[in-house]
Amino acid sequence: MAKKNFDRAAEDMSSVVGLEHVNLMVPDQRLATLFYITGLGYTRDPYLVTGVVNMWVNMGRSQFHLPVGDAQVLRGRVGVVAPSLAEVVKSLKSVEKDLAGTKFSYKKKKDHIDVICPWGNQIRVHQPDMKYGPIVLGIPYVMFDVPKGAADGIARFYAQFFGATTEVEKFEGATTANVLVGYHQRFLFRESKTPLPKYDGHHIQLYVTDFSGPYNHLLERGLITQESNQHQYRFLKLVDPDSGKELYDLEHEIRSMSHPLFGRQLINRNPAQTNNKFAAGFDDRSWSMPV
Repeated sequence: MAKKNFDRAAEDMSSVVGLEHVNLMVPDQRLATLFYITGLGYTRDPYLVTGVVNMWVNMGRSQFHLPVGDAQVLRGRVGVVAPSLAEVVKSLKSVEKDLAGTKFSYKKKKDHIDVICPWGNQIRVHQPDMKYGPIVLGIPYVMFDVPKGAADGIARFYAQFFGATTEVEKFEGATTANVLVGYHQRFLFRESKTPLPKYDGHHIQLYVTDFSGPYNHLLERGLITQESNQHQYRFLKLVDPDSGKELYDLEHEIRSMSHPLFGRQLINRNPAQTNNKFAAGFDDRSWSMPV
């Protein structure tokens, strides 16, 4: 049989199989709706958490969770992919007036848009590119600023505790722990020379294949902070598994693949569809491109 030039390693998966959501508290659901739904073009989940104290926002196979409370700001940025940068610029422009007086801003670059949410969170919107795999709508990475010297220990933490695929490399000129956390999804822990803001309690949620292994490592070191239920637990501190040194605070919500919400199909609307220019069959859009 003739050999075909497939990159088999590109399909390898870490034991961490998915970044499902980034949780950031917001003080005002109206402003959050203007920014995430109207401005960025995402979709409020139509089935779950539809009240006024929290909102789940779908984008591809991931979500932002936005409970009402004092504003939380991730120390870094969320990298997202959108099908059309021109479409995003147009929709962001449409909310400028309503978001005046907040921290909202955006700047179009050659191949991305840098956006600041009304409370200061940084979001970089990328155009589809195979370096993010087939994703045309979703979260391919979250970048966290971490103290200088922390990247090596953080890489060891995820590799030894979670069996994750990790690598320490240069990212935007800084030493960075690159951690595979799903299908074409990564955490990037980039060392920062400047002092970091105090951690404010924002969290992320991951699905894992090995649910008890990491739990036992964390429990042995007294790092479990919440015994949520049969399918979920939480921890806060990232530590160097070799020295035990505390490196970074970031609450993790860890779920098993038997969690009832694992693999739940998320509704993603096509924001270009309007009542004035309606076309049947174009209400939804896919998170991926053909491969």
